[in-house]
Amino acid sequence: QVQLVESGGGLVQAGDSLRLSCKASGTSFSKHHMAWFRQTPGKDRESVAKINWSGEITEYLETVKGRFTISRDFAKDTVYLQMNSLKPEDTAVYYCAADRNIAFVQSRIDYWGKGTLVIVSS
Repeated sequence: QVQLVESGGGLVQAGDSLRLSCKASGTSFSKHHMAWFRQTPGKDRESVAKINWSGEITEYLETVKGRFTISRDFAKDTVYLQMNSLKPEDTAVYYCAADRNIAFVQSRIDYWGKGTLVIVSS
């Protein structure tokens, strides 16, 4: 059983930066692909960034490319999302996810965190 706990959200102004953290429990962390999703009222949850089990492959939502960076620290069992040049459109609850399948089909994702709120003011 893997448990995920996000942190690092907050209220910032457009152009500012935040780094989200997702701490995972268990010894299977390195066997899972990891991802960050986000959701705003009235919209479906969307994938923001993914990183494979080894940390060698990453994938990003087109609108965050060049601004967000996903990484993982195996020694700390932690995944990060560095968010730079934040925009009001980035406002959302951000969720950490872990899955054995890199596709991250939402209905089949193995583990979810409870989310951390990011608000970007204009």
